[in-house]
Amino acid sequence: MSINITIDWAFIAGMLGMLLTLLAYFLLQAQKLHGNGLVYQLMNAVGALGVALSLLFGQFTSSSLPALVLELAWLAISIYGIVVARRVRVQ
Repeated sequence: MSINITIDWAFIAGMLGMLLTLLAYFLLQAQKLHGNGLVYQLMNAVGALGVALSLLFGQFTSSSLPALVLELAWLAISIYGIVVARRVRVQ
């Protein structure tokens, strides 16, 4: 069994997105970020976007669909968090 990894922009976007999402979660657990803070939400949104782009433009297979749906939902929830936090700050 061999694994062929092509390092292209989709691979890099996915790796950076994954690292950013994990970093956001780590910083949340370390109490360096707040779960409703803009930085945390942006890190999650950009991370999810990177992974989603990697799934869409990398070697997409039908088994990638659950991960793509997860990342798109993660992105949507992060955007929702940004909008809600912005509304609260404006009021």
